[in-house]
Amino acid sequence: MADIGKFNTLSIIAITDNGAYLDAGELGEILLPNRYVPQDCDVDQQVKVFIYADSADRLVATTEQPFAQVDQFASLKVAQVNKMGAFLDWGLKKDLLVPYNQQHSKMEVGKYYLVRIYLDERTERIVGSSKIDKFIDIWPADYNEGDKVELIIGGKTDLGFKAIINDKHWGLLYDSEIFQPLRIGKKVTGYIKKMREDGRIDLILTRGGKGKVIDFSDKLISHLEENNGFSPLHDKSSPELIKRTLGVSKKTFKATVGNLLKKGKVKIEKGGIRLN
Repeated sequence: MADIGKFNTLSIIAITDNGAYLDAGELGEILLPNRYVPQDCDVDQQVKVFIYADSADRLVATTEQPFAQVDQFASLKVAQVNKMGAFLDWGLKKDLLVPYNQQHSKMEVGKYYLVRIYLDERTERIVGSSKIDKFIDIWPADYNEGDKVELIIGGKTDLGFKAIINDKHWGLLYDSEIFQPLRIGKKVTGYIKKMREDGRIDLILTRGGKGKVIDFSDKLISHLEENNGFSPLHDKSSPELIKRTLGVSKKTFKATVGNLLKKGKVKIEKGGIRLN
């Protein structure tokens, strides 16, 4: 069965003046309008499409890509507000509705909000909600320290940034361990730093020890390549300059340079390092 609010690969069952009709199983036949029909397509050919309801609440297909699908989080900009709620730009012709009863705080035009996109089972409409907590798993998390996870930045706190772990749990990144610019809705890779006894989860954006150096090596080499093979950073550079330029601590920078020196990939020159 095809899923509303997600990408599906469906077969063309008929081609008309209006477009191609697709076999969506229990959802019936769904129109892919002419402007989205691939060139030289034919009956029985399969196409990858996104299914959603148009302005007349009819299910239609599109080859356009929304910024996120049903059951995903995304940071979206409010395009307009009316008596029904806020309408967010999510990359499709029809904006995404966030009803007033699904707004954590009143939404304003032009501002970005982190929302969860979901299918309203009662109306079968795709809508959004900024009441994020109700979509977070209530069951205890089962992670191990050091596990690699995917994060979505969820909000600023006095200690750092809250982040959604693998679309399921809340975790915390501490300000003192953040060496890159973050914003609400940004997707980053992180690691489990500590599973606390109270059930809360501490996160970190880079692995510790050897893994941390390996993670940064490629980034440092790319930085050198993008700057004609040379960087004026060295062991006497200030921690603030290294953090601002490369997004890591001075300790990680020095360890990585040492590791690359041993491998013969860089060399030390007066006033900086050079790629071999």
